[in-house]
Amino acid sequence: MGKNIMELTRGMAPQRQITDLPGPRARPLMGNIREIRAQPFHRVLEGWAREHGPLYRFRIMRKQMLATADRDLIASLLRDRPDVMRRSSRTAEMLNEVGTRGLFTAEGEEWRRQRKLVMRALTPEVIHNFFPTLSAMTERLRLRWERAIADGRPVDLLRDLKAYTLDVTIGLAMGQDINTLELEEHPLQRDIEFLFKLVAKRLTTPFAYWRVPMLKREQDHEAIAAAARIQQAIFGFIAGARKRLVENPALRQKPANMLEALIVARDEPDSGFTDEGVVGNAITMVFAGEDTTSNTAAWLLEFLADHPQAAAHMAAESQQVLGARTVLDDYHLLDKLKYIDAATREAMRLKPVAPFMAAEPNQDVVLGDLAVPAGTVIFLLLRHASERECELSEPERFMPERWLDGAIGQGDDPGRKLFPFGGGPRFCPGRYLAMAEIKMVMSMLTRNFALARVPGAPSARECFTFTMTPDVLPVRLVHN
Repeated sequence: MGKNIMELTRGMAPQRQITDLPGPRARPLMGNIREIRAQPFHRVLEGWAREHGPLYRFRIMRKQMLATADRDLIASLLRDRPDVMRRSSRTAEMLNEVGTRGLFTAEGEEWRRQRKLVMRALTPEVIHNFFPTLSAMTERLRLRWERAIADGRPVDLLRDLKAYTLDVTIGLAMGQDINTLELEEHPLQRDIEFLFKLVAKRLTTPFAYWRVPMLKREQDHEAIAAAARIQQAIFGFIAGARKRLVENPALRQKPANMLEALIVARDEPDSGFTDEGVVGNAITMVFAGEDTTSNTAAWLLEFLADHPQAAAHMAAESQQVLGARTVLDDYHLLDKLKYIDAATREAMRLKPVAPFMAAEPNQDVVLGDLAVPAGTVIFLLLRHASERECELSEPERFMPERWLDGAIGQGDDPGRKLFPFGGGPRFCPGRYLAMAEIKMVMSMLTRNFALARVPGAPSARECFTFTMTPDVLPVRLVHN
């Protein structure tokens, strides 16, 4: 296809309705809810794609849903956001309910205003200014692992990666070092993980019972309290940022973190931004930056434990780029970590933290010859499209080399790295920060440690807690 929806459908009359598509057999009242609740949602959707093809239908109660693994169609749908297509309204409503009312859930003109605000707060200059802090936090992680190994204690890699990425996110976004890495039970991290899991449960619940006061469960009351605690923490960070801006007016010209940049943009005459926009985007940054980056790093470690040759390539590259240093301390050397970049992209292709995305058209559209009414939820099967509906050689294998320049005649093809960070106008603004974090951690780890799979441990299972996360990480660290 290679075109957007409007170009794709101009002058075409629909010949099929959604009910004409193949799909799993639905029960009279509940539709396919039983199958959806039986195992992780993304695995159900991918299993149906293998059985019914790259475009199929299913039903939740009376509501017809679409799912597609067609790469060209997915790319077209992503390019048509936010005008023709939007994020699933159900997803947006649930995220807004837990306090993430910002760029991620905004649509239309509101999204355009929010995008300008956030992009100003995530410029390369802001990230460059933050790099010494990123380097120091990575060194703190290394020292924690060194002490654990020296004391004969196991390293909980999954937990430490989550704490590290949350510290980095809060550091860049808020200018605060909350050090969840060394605090075994930090309330902010606990609240964020609780809300992630709750939203994932709600997404596959057919009836929004929690909106009915008499039907609310204990976890729903706790969700309200957790969201309030997160918001209160953000208000405290904002107060601190405003105090720094008063004490050091030069920061208005060169903000040191995202929150300062958001406040400066909000305070400009006729900016169109509000305090609520600052708070919502600050909370969104915290939610978006913790699980996504840490889970990508975790899945990469799982692959490296099973592919020692790839791990050796990463170690050799880290040794060459870092030299005698234990942690990268030069911002400009990040681009030298080409094999680590390639291995990260391959891990994101096979184990993306967002294996699917839910979208819906703002108006009646025609996809090829298929009539799709406005408001129809369309599940974009991003992982399935990258793993199966593609022209890659041996797409099921972990092969970082396929991303290197000149490799297999393809190299760094932008078309194949579209989906891990979304696509089209709503391409993830935090992409560079996420890749910088992963390169910092992986270069530090492979420079100073070696990986070994825990003897007899099974591979990590995929869980869906709004992002796709491993249930455990059966990998241990040893000294080089």
